[in-house]
Amino acid sequence: MTKLDAINEHILQELSRNGRIPNLELAEKVGLSPSTCLRRVQEMERSGLIKGYRAVLDPEKRGIGFVAYVAVGLNDHTKAGQESFERAVSRASQVRECHNITGTVEYLLRVEVEDLAAYKHWHTEMLGVLPQVRSITTYVVMGSAKDDRA
Repeated sequence: MTKLDAINEHILQELSRNGRIPNLELAEKVGLSPSTCLRRVQEMERSGLIKGYRAVLDPEKRGIGFVAYVAVGLNDHTKAGQESFERAVSRASQVRECHNITGTVEYLLRVEVEDLAAYKHWHTEMLGVLPQVRSITTYVVMGSAKDDRA
């Protein structure tokens, strides 16, 4: 396991802001030599602490104008029922995140589509027809003051 000291935390913070930062610049920001910084990053990659790097996409430029969080309650609480639901939503390109949660429902989905009409179609024709689904509650995102997802 990679040791998470203050320097590694700083490296992770910088990489989460800009995963394409050149090693020389990263080393300068965290106060290390370039070779030491690179070794630390590589160790965090090898250990799995850093799972990968992603591009942050502009939803509007992709034609995404409607984002919602959808709470889904299941009527089948078995492992097989959950796995079946998870397989179904993993095939839906509109679902950007799927989280199994605690509380009054089993899942919280982040759904991104073009507009309200596209969401209604997905809600009615895809999510609403899954046999495991008991309840659906939609929370429409009107704005995001902070979003650190990459």
